Amino acid sequence: MASIVRSSVSFKASPHSLLNSSLTNKSYAVMPSVSFWRTNVPRMPALRVTCAAAKPDTVEKVIGIVKSQLALKEDVAVSAETKFVDLGADSLDTVEIVMQLEEQFGISVHEENAQAIATIHDAAELIEKLTNEPAA
Repeated sequence: MASIVRSSVSFKASPHSLLNSSLTNKSYAVMPSVSFWRTNVPRMPALRVTCAAAKPDTVEKVIGIVKSQLALKEDVAVSAETKFVDLGADSLDTVEIVMQLEEQFGISVHEENAQAIATIHDAAELIEKLTNEPAA
């Protein structure tokens, strides 16, 4: 992480404004000058963007479980980006949804992983990850 040790801002009159101004007119064009001194600036690695997409059928199964658990009507629009809280789910509802997902997919979700689930997509990605891990 770069750290700025010292910074300064100074203002100076441009030479052009000094030559063109009369002695009675004291208005000068002022040009700001900004400078920074940096130390300890590491070279940043190249940015890598990856999008781990869950399988569409996994997302659809999660949507079905969430709709069933929250007793949502069929016409309620739910997509992969939908957050549980936007559907009216509280923390107890989320725990029940995770328990239902564990039962339906035959997985075991640890508490720290369960707390990271906020959207349908998060749940589907976690299911994909846990079903693809070799059994210990």
